[in-house]
Order: sequence, then structure tokens, then C-alpha cells
Amino acid sequence: MVAALTRAVLTLAAVVTGVFLLTALLPQDAAQILAGRQADPSRVTALRVELGLDRPWWARFLSWLAGLFQGDLGKSYVDGRPVGPALAERLGASALIVVPAWVLAVVAGVLVALVVARHAAGSAAVAAFSALPEVVLVSGLVLAFATGLGRLPAVSLLPVGGSAWDAPEVLVLPILALALPSAAWLARSVRGPVTDVLGRPFVVDAHLRGVSPARIAVRHVLPHVAGPVAQGAAILAGSLLAGTTVVESLLAYPGLGQLLATAVASRDVPVIQAVALVDAAVVLVAVLAADGIAKAGAR
Repeated sequence: MVAALTRAVLTLAAVVTGVFLLTALLPQDAAQILAGRQADPSRVTALRVELGLDRPWWARFLSWLAGLFQGDLGKSYVDGRPVGPALAERLGASALIVVPAWVLAVVAGVLVALVVARHAAGSAAVAAFSALPEVVLVSGLVLAFATGLGRLPAVSLLPVGGSAWDAPEVLVLPILALALPSAAWLARSVRGPVTDVLGRPFVVDAHLRGVSPARIAVRHVLPHVAGPVAQGAAILAGSLLAGTTVVESLLAYPGLGQLLATAVASRDVPVIQAVALVDAAVVLVAVLAADGIAKAGAR
């Protein structure tokens, strides 16, 4: 356990260091973007001094680390607001789509695995769907449910001064866009164990005795694949949050992913660092949980 936690801390350190260095290598910095293309060089220089960008990268990184150890995530280069409250607000918004998407993905993934385990032809379709680019999937969902049926808004903008609870329909497309490929991935992951259990003598015997497929799935199959399903679900819990950037940006949903995309465009390094830290921490916790589940199942 101690070794796993040590690796997790080292991984987090590597992630935040790598993200900082990669951001520093991007063309232009926050001062140049805030000042605009036609800005006077003296204005850009003044902004760099004001934001502390005139210091060496390692000095800025160490200052950010020092603040992190004191619970301070810094201030945004763009609006000067503390990063912590903005991060918490966006994290809560992302949780409103990630948690339902995770539940839907786990349930649908298990059901699809039970189906394709009996019909091998469906495996290719599931594999193709799991590899579908998010841009294509989101565009298809918008065309189907917003343009075609007119049942859902094409963008997931929240009411001004309100929350998602005031307009729950804006959550549907982001949830589907996250859940559908995740369900396909989980179905592919657990199809092998499900197929193995379906071929065992006690399951074959149950079929011969006329037990219904639903009863066989609940009483004989699911208990024997609980370990792989739980491991896959733990991995999905981390990957879903980390994968919200494209979906939230395309649908204009104000969550953590959209915050990251906006921060990268404006070179808002404190925000980028904070989002990367949260995403990496969630993924690491999920991976540790998956490893623990796998070890417990192997005993």
C-alpha cells in the first residue's frame, strides 16, 4: 500500500511538472494573448511583469508548488480570480454529467457484454463504436436529437444566473456523449470473462433445464464477473472526468473540461495546472481502486 501511494505521489509530481513544461513551450504566453496581436511591446512587457512571467520558468513553478502546499492554487492570469473556487464550481458542474454517464455506461456495458458474448457478430460493432471519435459522436447526437427530432438543445448552455437543475434537458447530450463510448469500451473489456462463464458446466446445465436467460445472467453469470466489471468501472470513473474536454467544448457545457480548453487557449497556466492536478488525482485514485479490486479478486 505504501509503495502504491508513493508511486501515485510521484506520478502526480511528474504530471504537474510535465504540464507546466509543455505549457511553457507553447507559442505566446498569457501576456501576449491578453494584450492582443497589435499591442505595443511595452504593454506586453508590463503585463509580463504584472503576471510574474518575467521570472524564469523554474521560479514560477516553485512558487506554484509552494502555494499548493499551503492550499493555494494561485490566481487566474485572465481575470485575477482565485483558481480554487472556480475549479470547485466547474468540478461540480462536470460531476452532474460524469456521475450519470458512469452509471449508464456501467449498466449498459454489462448488458451489451451479455448480448455480444452470445452473438459474436456484435463484437465488431461494439469495437467500432468504442473507437468512434468524440467529434463524430457529438455531431451525430446533435443531428439526431436536436436538429432531427427537436427534442433537445443543440448546445448545453446553462440559464443565466441559474444551474443545470433549472434546465435538466441540457445535461442529456453530454451524458450520452460520455456514456455511449464508455459503455462500448466496458462491454469489450468484460466480454471475455462473460463468454468464459457462459461456457461453464453449471451455466450450460441451467440452459438445458430451461432456466430463463435473465435468471441465468443474474444468478450465475454476474456474480462470477463482478471482479472484472468492478475493475472496469473504477477505470471508467477516472477516464470519464479526464475525457470531458472535447464533449464540454463542443456542447458549450461549462464544466471542468471546457475550463481546461479555455485556459489552454489563453495560456492561463495556474488554471491549467489546477485542472491537470484534479484530473490526474481522480485517474490515479480510480486506477488504485481498480488494482485493489483486481488483487482482492485474485485471492
